[in-house]
Amino acid sequence: MLSDNFLRGRRRRELSDEEKAGLDEILTAPVTLPKRKVVTSRGDVVNRSTFLISGFMCRYMDGADGHRQLVSVQTPGDFVDLHGYPLQRLDHDVATISECQVAYAPHDKLTELIERLPHLGRVLWFSTLLDAALHREWIFRLGRLDAVGRVAHMLSETYCRLDAVGLVEDGTFAWPLTQQDLGEACGLTSVHVNRTLRVLREAGMVEVSDRMVTVMDFDRLANTGEFQPDYLYLEDEARDDGVRTP
Repeated sequence: MLSDNFLRGRRRRELSDEEKAGLDEILTAPVTLPKRKVVTSRGDVVNRSTFLISGFMCRYMDGADGHRQLVSVQTPGDFVDLHGYPLQRLDHDVATISECQVAYAPHDKLTELIERLPHLGRVLWFSTLLDAALHREWIFRLGRLDAVGRVAHMLSETYCRLDAVGLVEDGTFAWPLTQQDLGEACGLTSVHVNRTLRVLREAGMVEVSDRMVTVMDFDRLANTGEFQPDYLYLEDEARDDGVRTP
């Protein structure tokens, strides 16, 4: 099924077979998007929501000085812009980071589906609330942590999100973000990111190279970033299946 990773490791078990099939039926055929492509611009009226099957995408905002601030990074299994369904337009830009495969849920079909299956509507609402929880944690990270803590927190978060959908192997996962991307997510310059990654590497916590991340000591990395995974709302078995928590 196209939507196999939707809320995997969270509340997917609450969905009935009918609900899973219904969601899959309204999704369009998969589309491949090139890396570094702006998909939706701020102010655009939207009539469909994007489900990310593979790859990394981001939401971002541009300052008057031209500098970009990432406000989220989307990973496989995410609805990138489901909040656009009730809002009808976006107040930020959406772009791919890597090459991505996506499918679209037209809003008129989504309305019919949740009217027929109201429990699925509540689960979709839960997925948008997960976005809000992530945003609160990003505000904490930017406002309260130093450079090393910010990067450690983001890498810990990404590890857990990808592990929940089976995309971490022996502590290693794909990482298409550049040092500039990471800086734009953490409010740091590329030079500062480079120094910070060196600190984490020399401390034996994590290695970032060749678009891959290898976490060598998750507990220390999480503690350094004051990372607590409760806001990800992972189920216990997801944590037991390789996600280590501090």
